[in-house]
Amino acid sequence: MADVKLAAETRTEFGKGAARRIRRDKKVPGVVYGHGVDPLHITLPGHELQLALRTPNVLLTLDIEGKTQLAIPKAVQRDAIKGFLEHVDLLTVKSGEKVNVEVYVHTEGELAPGAYLLEHVLSTLNVEAEATHIPESVTVSIAGLEAGASILAKDIPLPEGTTLATDEDAVVLQVLAAQAEEAPADAEAEATEA
Repeated sequence: MADVKLAAETRTEFGKGAARRIRRDKKVPGVVYGHGVDPLHITLPGHELQLALRTPNVLLTLDIEGKTQLAIPKAVQRDAIKGFLEHVDLLTVKSGEKVNVEVYVHTEGELAPGAYLLEHVLSTLNVEAEATHIPESVTVSIAGLEAGASILAKDIPLPEGTTLATDEDAVVLQVLAAQAEEAPADAEAEATEA
């Protein structure tokens, strides 16, 4: 799990105009909340934050005017066309605290020989993990699976200290037999007449 340090500044201006000025200065407005404390409005460096958010479930160590605070991203708003960050909501966490997060499911290995398709019914799993030890992803082997096989959430190995928060009988992956499309009989007859 990645731990990224960012310098943050508190902000007192709100609204569209203030947010535009912040973004023009290559910064991102945000809010830090959690643990029953009043929300804290901050600005973060845009480029560094964008790089940090490339890592799933990144742990951010915020230096807010000399005070250090741990946080994880809860909601990220991006411009629909240009993709730049518009706003970020961060959830305060403490070392040793358990949090619910989504982790990506990656596969390794190859299916049994034959024309099979692998369907990702769920691309992420909800898990509970310690805030300072959140896994970036989980990996499951699909080696040798044949049509009709499925992998349930409880079958996926989780890192130590991580527990499943998704329904354990939920289907995550399933193997389907590939189906070839048959040409309609009328089209075949017309082709032979021509």
